[in-house]
Amino acid sequence: MRILALCLLVIISGCAARKTKRSLLSGDYDHAIDIAVRNLRRDRDSKGKQEFVYMLEEAFAKAKERDERNISIWEKERNPANTERIYNTYVALEARQELIRPLLPLKLLNENRNAIFPIEDYSKDIVRSRSAFTEYLYQSALSLLQRGNKLDARRAFDDLQHVNRLYPNYKEVSRYLDEAQYKGTDFVNVVLKNDTGIMIPGRLESALLDFSTMGLNDPWTVYHSNRQKNTTYDFGIVLNFTQIMISPDQLKEREFTAEREIKVGRKKLIDRNGNVVRDSTGTVVMIDDLKTVHATVNEFRQFKTCAVVAKVDYVDFATNQLLQSFPLATEFVFENMYAVCRGDQRAVEDGYRPLFNNRPVPFPPNEQMVFDSGEDIKARLKSIITSNRLRRN
Repeated sequence: MRILALCLLVIISGCAARKTKRSLLSGDYDHAIDIAVRNLRRDRDSKGKQEFVYMLEEAFAKAKERDERNISIWEKERNPANTERIYNTYVALEARQELIRPLLPLKLLNENRNAIFPIEDYSKDIVRSRSAFTEYLYQSALSLLQRGNKLDARRAFDDLQHVNRLYPNYKEVSRYLDEAQYKGTDFVNVVLKNDTGIMIPGRLESALLDFSTMGLNDPWTVYHSNRQKNTTYDFGIVLNFTQIMISPDQLKEREFTAEREIKVGRKKLIDRNGNVVRDSTGTVVMIDDLKTVHATVNEFRQFKTCAVVAKVDYVDFATNQLLQSFPLATEFVFENMYAVCRGDQRAVEDGYRPLFNNRPVPFPPNEQMVFDSGEDIKARLKSIITSNRLRRN
């Protein structure tokens, strides 16, 4: 068992070494470093791990040389847009050192020396490059805010949030975040129209216009059913009811008969001569005593439907143009079934019998039917809005 485990360990280690070498040769130095570090966390001084030590030394040196060369080029270009690259690269240099630091020193047994990992102090470089990157982001965000474009304001908001993560409260960043949030927000006036000639219950109208309960999770869109003072609305959503069709109260009846053979007990088995049958031990043979029962059933079905047809119009207030229109339709069905049995209820199938306990109920009024359609209408309205955003980021 120990030999098998050892063989498996050798195979796994060999696969890891090949992966590390491939990453090293392809220039993916950090991947090579990650694999080598994982394999050196246990038994790092054993002969079987020497290949990983050599590859880690090589990958670390090449990654360090590449990153420092890139930083030198970016700094010579003096392009403010490079500040992010410079900062992120210094952070990567520091993180790479911290990854291997717990393993040091690593021995190269054949050369009787420690592997070389030049550790630098990048703290000043990180502080300096972070400051330059923060100022670049900050100025870029302020420039975007001046354009008066909502999508630019949203990009400014993202940049300012990044600034706040790098340097909390940097140069009144909180105030500009609020400004960017406001300038990037679309204000939408939601209106309900009724062209059906049938009254829509006030409580249904309130429920449909209460967007706070819809959970739309859109930080850049605010919906108002009542126009607010000092608010410029960008879009309108019009929920226009075009048809409400309510069927009359319907009561349908059908009559049917049922017949069924049921067990009513046990009885003695009688042969064709009228004699009691006994088994080989002399015991009387007993069989099920069956009886055929009959019933006449009158079944009643109360039925009423309400179909609502509407459309959802998106209007751009800046151009007073209809952007899009979406159909919305739903149906609510009221149904109640009950039955009356004359005869033996056991003649009817077991699953049907609960209808005998049901009773007729009053038909809901038209207003209630329309209101009961409301939950489905609201769900469909939410689906339309979430699937068809007014503005794409």
